[in-house]
Formats: sequence, C-alpha cells, structure tokens
Amino acid sequence: MNDERSDADPVHGQAADRLLSAAASGRPCAPVRDLISTAADGYAVQEINTRRALADGRRLVGRKIGITNPAVQRQFGIDQPDFGVLFADMWHPDGLPIPYGRFLQPRAEAEIALVIDADLRGGPFTVADVMRAVEFVLPAIEIVDSRIADWDITLADTIADNASSGGFVLGNTPVALTGLDLKTAAMSMTRNGQEVSTGSGAACLGHPLNAAVWLADTLGRTDFPLRAGDIVLTGALGPVVPVERADVFEARIEGVGSVTAVFGS
Repeated sequence: MNDERSDADPVHGQAADRLLSAAASGRPCAPVRDLISTAADGYAVQEINTRRALADGRRLVGRKIGITNPAVQRQFGIDQPDFGVLFADMWHPDGLPIPYGRFLQPRAEAEIALVIDADLRGGPFTVADVMRAVEFVLPAIEIVDSRIADWDITLADTIADNASSGGFVLGNTPVALTGLDLKTAAMSMTRNGQEVSTGSGAACLGHPLNAAVWLADTLGRTDFPLRAGDIVLTGALGPVVPVERADVFEARIEGVGSVTAVFGS
C-alpha cells in the first residue's frame, strides 16, 4: 500500500501499517507510541489510513468526536477531545444483529448524533452557525474499538487508531433541533435489560453543540471539512461499557428517542 502522499513521514507510515495490519488480522497490536508521541503525529497517521480507505472505495459519511465526557477521560487518562472518521460500512441497522466478530475489543457508548445539511468550511464558527447547519438529531450507540492490545492507549495512540472507532447504530426517527434542550437531555443505556450507563448532554463538553463547534473549527480549513449530509457523533453521554457476544444494548435519550444495538454470535 503506497497510496499515502509523497511527503508522509516514514515513521507515520510504519504506525499506520501496524494499525492496519491489526485490523486486517483481527489481532490487536502493540501501542504505536514507540513511533509517535503527539496529537499531530496521531492525526498524520490517521490521515494515511483514511486516504488508503478512500482509495479502496470506502465512503466517508461523517466524524465521531471522542473523549468529550469527563468519565471517559478518567477511564483513559486523557484530557482533551479528539476525532475520527466514519465510513458507510461502519453503520449497523437499529435493532438488527451486528456481527460481533468484526470487532476486536468492543465497547458501547450512548451519544447524540447530528446530521449536517450545509458545508462548514473555513471558520471559526459560532454555535449559531452550527445550529443552522444541523438538519436533524438522532440517538446513537457508538461501538468503540481499539486495534491496540488491552486498550493500552495514550492520546496519540487513540487518534492514530481513528479515535478508536469501530461502528455505530443510529435511531430511525429524526428529530428537529428546534426546541430540544440537548444540555439537560437525560440518557439511560441498558445491557440485556440492566441499566449500565447514565448521563446527560451536559457531560459532552458541557453541551453536544459545543463538541460540534469544536469539530467544525478543527476541520474547517483541512482537506476534509464537515459537509452537507455528514453524520457527527458528538461524544459519550455516560460511561463506556464493555460488549460481550450476544449482548443487547438500548439507549434512551430524553427528547431524542431510543436506539438498540444487538450483537450477534
């Protein structure tokens, strides 16, 4: 695979190769922090594998924002948000079986998803800019996954590993943003009928729209700004929960609706 840009750092390429091999083999790899150390390094590695995926015909459909929740930050010892890319083949239908075997070390988190209806190029942006660009809101369960063994990650590791993205499930009933109070919206997520995670929109950088503004500003002057039609997973509303084979997760978000992730055998 030699499709990354000619100016790519060879060390970044080595890190990208390690992560790609782990995903292809289904065997988690060692952390890549022996090769990279900064967030900028991590995004350079992530971009190499993003460009490879696009060259292979995968379709970019949005972004996920990670590490927005203080509980998640404490879990991983990381103190700032990050982002990764979403491809169409990472989506799974609400309530239908998800092949458990396509993940290495899956965990589930409940989130608010925004679907964008206008390009957000340039910036900086205000919350009003982002609100005008949101077409509708959906409940979501993100399946986070790590190609790095035992989730032994630093910020650079997780960014390089596409912000530990694995997959996502969206609810099927769109809700207009107008009139929603996403900050106070309560979330409850169950696993096999037992409540395992609770929270609210305030846990996501104080408000899910704050996370969306951060993302729009971060991407606005890059080769991959937010564009009309993009899905934005704004970040976890509560603690992340490990996933086992045959688990059924249901997330309910006040005012937004519910979504179910069913993990098949």
